[in-house]
Amino acid sequence: MEYRRLGKTELKVSVIGFGGIPVQRIDAASAEKVVNRAIELGINFFDTARGYTDSEEKLGAVLKKHRDKVIIATKSMARDKKGMAEEIDKSLMTMGMDYIDLYQLHNVKDKGTLEQVLGADGALAALKEAKEKGKIRHIGVTGHIKAILLEILKTGEIETVQFPFNPVEIDGAQDVFELAQKMDAGVIVMKPMAGGALTNANLTLRYILEHPVSVAIPGMDSLEQVEENATVGNEPRALTDQEREELARSVEKLGTSFCRRCEYCLPCQQGIDIPSVFLFDGYYTRYDLKDWAKGRYQAMEVKADSCLECGECEERCPYNLPIREMLKEAAERLGK
Repeated sequence: MEYRRLGKTELKVSVIGFGGIPVQRIDAASAEKVVNRAIELGINFFDTARGYTDSEEKLGAVLKKHRDKVIIATKSMARDKKGMAEEIDKSLMTMGMDYIDLYQLHNVKDKGTLEQVLGADGALAALKEAKEKGKIRHIGVTGHIKAILLEILKTGEIETVQFPFNPVEIDGAQDVFELAQKMDAGVIVMKPMAGGALTNANLTLRYILEHPVSVAIPGMDSLEQVEENATVGNEPRALTDQEREELARSVEKLGTSFCRRCEYCLPCQQGIDIPSVFLFDGYYTRYDLKDWAKGRYQAMEVKADSCLECGECEERCPYNLPIREMLKEAAERLGK
């Protein structure tokens, strides 16, 4: 496995890390097998979050047995000092750890949030205190809005920055790369597969690793995914011209108005699982799996036509997608 320096933290992280969101979908026994296999294949960076239901618990149960071999990152949406301090303690207790390598301010997405976390009684103050006490080793930030990430990087308080980057989502990435290098901040790439919209993991991850990133963290919940992704880090090689053309065709076909499955649109007050609707619609429209997609959609308890068009989901979407219109279109295709 290739390892890279995670900025000023001086941690050496596997170029392919483990994204902890999908672990929510599998049971504890399956999670143990998946995580152990990842460690066997040289993956040492594991990312989760307070908001990923039982992901911290499942990962922690396995990772605490390999504490000297792994680098653990988690994060919280807490914005004030008291709330973040409580979240750090909950993470430690849930994961069964004495310390966490990297604790991140999660989804800092606008100026109001930025000012709040940086304030005297903001979440950053709690992270700095926790670092002094040895509860956490390093401090990072995650987000989808590049301009906000640039602002917080300029403070010099942040040791790592995590944001979406892949062949589809390239806007503003170069600015973050350049400032991160200047500030010596580690770069963690989330949503490397564009929330599942990109399907060729080998080509996509190799494309990402050609850029100045420390680690990419595809979500994994099966042994097959772990082995496929780890191969990229274990056998690093540049893309060929033919492979670049293949990737470019995939990007052109996908376009930009698609759901990355970040789930910030949730919860929907009507109970619609919006990302799943768009996932099935993507299989219907992009991969010609019409019958399969319609069958999965029809099995949903709450379907897209239950939308009342309140617009709350669009206010929360970091990609400014026209979710209400997209739900109408999906309902029309999948509800036939």
